[in-house]
Amino acid sequence: MTSNPNETATSTIEARAIDSPLPWAQGHIRQYLESDGARVDHPMADALILLYVKGKKSGQIRRVPVAHYADGESLIVIGSKGGAPDHPSWYLNLKHDPQVWVRRRSEFFEARAEDLEGEEYERMWETITAWAPGFGEYRTKTSRRIPLVRLRPV
Repeated sequence: MTSNPNETATSTIEARAIDSPLPWAQGHIRQYLESDGARVDHPMADALILLYVKGKKSGQIRRVPVAHYADGESLIVIGSKGGAPDHPSWYLNLKHDPQVWVRRRSEFFEARAEDLEGEEYERMWETITAWAPGFGEYRTKTSRRIPLVRLRPV
């Protein structure tokens, strides 16, 4: 019997992942993994994915729940951090190394992260805030530009 290389890679990434230290995030991760994302106590549960990034200092795999918007084959994730003045750690990590992994329900895949810029950013920001107006509210709370990141499967 031969093993599926994708299953082996998935198991390795999952086994190495360190969950976000935030208690609310740990709860969402646990619920996500237990139900393949079907039962997560979060207002945007249907839009949650688990994002795996390499820590820029440690090199360790970090796992965090984030909301996404599907755009064709790609997923767009929003670095809002609730309108906080600083970027989320996962965003800083993927800026350092754009190789990421994604768990979307039972599907697990590798992706490459890229910031949206210019007209593409503005078009997608308008689409996302029409879909989820709370992100527009977060923008009013901060002076930083809230990142939109395309996760393109590789």
